[in-house]
Amino acid sequence: MRRAPLRFARLLLASLGNASGVTDLPRLEVGRVTKAHGLKGEVVIDLVSDYPEVRLAPGSRLWTGEQELVVRSSRPFQPLEDPEALWVHRLIGSRVVEQGSGVERGRVVAVVANPAHELLELDSGALVPIVFVQSCEDGVTLITPPEGLFDVES
Repeated sequence: MRRAPLRFARLLLASLGNASGVTDLPRLEVGRVTKAHGLKGEVVIDLVSDYPEVRLAPGSRLWTGEQELVVRSSRPFQPLEDPEALWVHRLIGSRVVEQGSGVERGRVVAVVANPAHELLELDSGALVPIVFVQSCEDGVTLITPPEGLFDVES
């Protein structure tokens, strides 16, 4: 299983200026701008949302820090269907269960960016590298952790 590296090119963004007054509203991470594309101000975005047709529709408003942007146009850069994709919003809140033994390890409270692999942060404080995730369906994330991953020294 892997995180879906969906990319969109031809995402033209127009600056609307400072987003003062709306910074207290909750925000959903849609993706990260990874590089420029072409010569017309387009960018490639690695998405962490599985609704690009909604999130990146023309007229959608996005924020980068305090900068508010509006999407002028977007198109897929890679195929959107990836049956092995793991979506952050589906991982958050899911129960983490060891495959085979059925031992429940807690609920995912965050997905932490890490240079090697993203880490699932559990409500118990444990960190589980995403490479041990086998599936995430119906609110249950199955993992195959190595021996000792959850051992705590006192």
